[in-house]
This record gives sequence, C-alpha cells and structure tokens, in this order.
Amino acid sequence: MSETIGAGKVVCVTGASGYIASWLVKLLLQRGYTVKASVRDPNDTKKTEHLLALNGAKERLQLFKANLLEEGSFDPIVEGCAGVFHTASPFYHDVKDPQTELLDPAVKGTLNVLKSCSKKPSVQRVVLTSSMAALSLNIRPRAPDVVVDESWFSDPDLCRQTNMWYVLSKTSAEEAAWKFVEEKGIDMVTINPAMVIGPLLQPALNTSAAAIANMINGAPTFPNASFGWVNVKDVANAHILAFEVPSASGRYCLFERVAHYSEIVGMLHELYPSVQLPEKCADDKPFVLVYQVSKEKVKSLGIDYIPLEQSLKETVESMKEKGFIKF
Repeated sequence: MSETIGAGKVVCVTGASGYIASWLVKLLLQRGYTVKASVRDPNDTKKTEHLLALNGAKERLQLFKANLLEEGSFDPIVEGCAGVFHTASPFYHDVKDPQTELLDPAVKGTLNVLKSCSKKPSVQRVVLTSSMAALSLNIRPRAPDVVVDESWFSDPDLCRQTNMWYVLSKTSAEEAAWKFVEEKGIDMVTINPAMVIGPLLQPALNTSAAAIANMINGAPTFPNASFGWVNVKDVANAHILAFEVPSASGRYCLFERVAHYSEIVGMLHELYPSVQLPEKCADDKPFVLVYQVSKEKVKSLGIDYIPLEQSLKETVESMKEKGFIKF
C-alpha cells in the first residue's frame, strides 16, 4: 500500500478507539496521513494502547479528548484537517434509556462534529460512518428477489413502534447530517456497512464480533435473522477511498453478501469441524429471508470484497488470540 498518498495531509477520526475507527487509523497511518484522533479519555490505556502501538503512530498520531455532546469540543481537533471521518456513535443492544444512551450521542454528536467542520475552511470532505440500519427497516419487504440500494431509508416511526433504537439512532443521525451539510454546503459522503466482522485491534469485544463469539461459546440456539456481512478492513478502506476519490458522493452500501445465521453456523462448522455450534434456531418460525444489495455504486470506489468465509475465519482467529473464545 502506498505510503505517499496521505503524506503531508492531516485528517481527523472521531471515536478512534472503536472497532472500525481503529482499523481506519491503522490504514490512514499506513498511507502516510497525520491523524488527529478523538477519544473520550486519552489517559485510559485500555482505549489508547492499541492505537499508540500502530506503525507510524509515534510520528503521526495525535490523541485528543472530546465529548460528543459538548458543542465546540471538536473545534481544535478539526482545525487544519483536510478530511474528517466521523465514526463515533454507540452500538449495543441492551438499552435502558434510548434517548440518552443512543439517540443523543448519535444525532447531537454528529451535528456537533459537523458544526465544528463548518467553521474550518481546511475541511474538504466529511466521511460519516452510518449503517445499513439507516436504510433497511421500512415497510418495503425484503426477499430474495428484492435489491436494496442507496436510495432506501429506514422509517423512524416504524423504528419507534418496533423499539429498534439503534436503527432509529443511525437513521436520525444520517437524516440530520444530510440536512445540515446541505444548508452549510459541506461535502459529505456516508458509508453504510452491514454487520462488520474481521480481526479486532481493540482489546474489548465489540457487538458484531460478539455475535460470532456467542455461537462458539455455547449458545444453545442461533438467531432467526438474516444480515449483510462485511469485513472491517473493507469498511475502513471504503472510508479512505470515499475521501480520496474525487467523484465519491452520497451514500455507499457495504456488504460482501447477505446470509442467514443458519448459513453462518454452516460456514463456521466447515472451518472448525470440532467446535460445538448451536444446531437449532431461536424460534420455530420460517427463516427470515435473505435479500440482495446493490454493489454497483461501491464498485466505483474500487472495493474488492474479502469473502465472508475468510472474514469469519479472521474474526474467530482474532477472538481466540485475545481470549474471547476458547476451543
């Protein structure tokens, strides 16, 4: 990978200790960029050690403290940056207070980062980490002959009715962001990944990798759900290409393929025949249908997807190495 592409360029990554963001920082440093990275607490070594150990970090990584909910806290970080990658947004399922835990950090946090960008003429483009969650929950049916593409948006009312708070947080944040950048004339691109798996750089187990860990660690059943799956390295790479490719615009769905959990179990069984995996589904209903996702637009960025089987193997080997699974 060329180390000269980003030479002399300064970019910002928010929420840098997260799963996708850690890989983004790694690949940006590899390409020669200087990275200003925001974390909640720069003194928390659990959150920063893996970043400071990256190649090039000593020379070109600067850590900053920032609070998503504090307006203006990103001003000094965005200062002098050509690109801003806003990845910071909470993702977990066991939510007690959706407004405080998910919605405010996602929506207000995104707007606070964009407000800081609007004050800094150095910012050429913002790349926002959204999610397939922001486009796949609406009344349109998803079936094998249905192709989901970048024109889809999730329905906030349906999210509320079904208590899909994470989906609502990503949808609301993206809608608020598009409205704001339109008013302020900011060049923004969004990356909308599906379930992100692959090797972990950070020391904590993230939500999407945990879904795989649970099945290996003795879950009695697998979920009756079909998701798109994509490798974290492809997601990080797509963010960088969305900044570097001048013609990049709008939204990009990121999926290697859509697979039901039963297929994931089958692939894991092929890869690790000796591991005891769940044999039955969590409910007796028909399996949730798989569907298609358009890969047309993302092709223009130059993404060549890592196959799902390889992504699963990388996830398992990485979790094994970090002690999250044992077999």
